Formats: sequence, structure tokens, C-alpha cells
Amino acid sequence: MKPLKLNRLFFQFLSWVLHPVFQPVWVIAFLLFCEMSTAFLGFRPFQRWLILGQAFTLYAFFPLVTVGLLKALGFIESVQLRTQRERVIPLLAAGIWYFWIWYVWKNLPDYPAELVRLTLAIWTASWATLMINTRMKISLHTISAGLMLTFLCLWSLNHPYGAGIYLPVASLLAGLIGAARFVVSDHTQTEVYAGYVLGISAMLIIHFFYL
Repeated sequence: MKPLKLNRLFFQFLSWVLHPVFQPVWVIAFLLFCEMSTAFLGFRPFQRWLILGQAFTLYAFFPLVTVGLLKALGFIESVQLRTQRERVIPLLAAGIWYFWIWYVWKNLPDYPAELVRLTLAIWTASWATLMINTRMKISLHTISAGLMLTFLCLWSLNHPYGAGIYLPVASLLAGLIGAARFVVSDHTQTEVYAGYVLGISAMLIIHFFYL
């Protein structure tokens, strides 16, 4: 197999594993189960798995089902949402799912503040994306990558033990996601870099202005 084809397969695999619907789930799983994390001290294993199940359902399962139904009903041509028009309904639906999980979790007193801020930043970024989508097809992958990396940076600054090797790994993956969008998508440089800016900005705004 030619090296160029191998590179493309690698970046395609990376784009699916680190798809925007999965990135929040990976980060929340890190907070729940990493030994370095103190966010969920006092939560029993069953409670932690329940939280992860909720995150997967609202961030991944429902959005994917929505896109699948739209494809089956003929409202979109591809599940990859290649055009700005095809993105409108999935972004609206995602905004609903993301608002719901933030609203539920923020009203549960034992849930850590950083988790609530993360969910609010995701919801905020999703609605900003919907508005920007009228102008350009901003990269959803890099929006999520920028937001998640910024969250981990802020978390490590406020964590007594930092983030160890996890932060450099997250930084590398965030960069590879951008590279993948150049290789396996039709995004322009502006759309890819604008995604990073939006994700970073959404997380910083919520972190510093939401109590």
C-alpha cells in the first residue's frame, strides 16, 4: 500500500475516532475515570458509568441518530454533511441535545462546576457554529478540538497535580485533527483555523464569565 494512501487512511480513522460527537465523551470519560482527576471524588462506580452513559447518549447517540434519520428521509445527501445547507438541521438538533444535558447537569448540586462549564461551552459553540454556518462551512472537528484542548489546559491549571502526559497528548491530537481536515476533507485553511478560534473562544468565555 502506498504511503500516501496509508496517510489518508490514518487521518480518516482519526477523523472518525475524534469526531466532534465523540470528543466530549472522551474528555468526560477522562474526568470520570482518570486517577489524576478529583472532579468526581465521592461518586460510586455505578454513578460514574451512568454519567458517561448520559454523555454518550446526548453528545453522540442522539446526534448520530438524527443524521441517520435525515439521510434515510432524503433531507441530506451524505452523513458527512458536505454542504452548509445539510448542516442546518443537525446543528439545530445538536443544540437541543446539548442544552438539555447542560440544563440537567447544572441543576444537580453534586456535579462539579468544571463539568457544567464544559457542557455550557459546547452548547454555546454549537449555536455560534449555526450562525457562522450561514457564511462559511467552518470545521466542526477543529471547533471541538480547540474547545476540548482549552478545557484541559484550564483544568490542569486549577488541578493540584496538573495533567501530566495527558495534556501533551491532547495537544498532539488537536493538531493532528487539523491536519486530518486538510487531508480528508474539502475545508479551506480559513475554515479549519476559524474552528480552533471558535472552540478556544467559547471555552475561555464560559470559564471566565460563567460562575
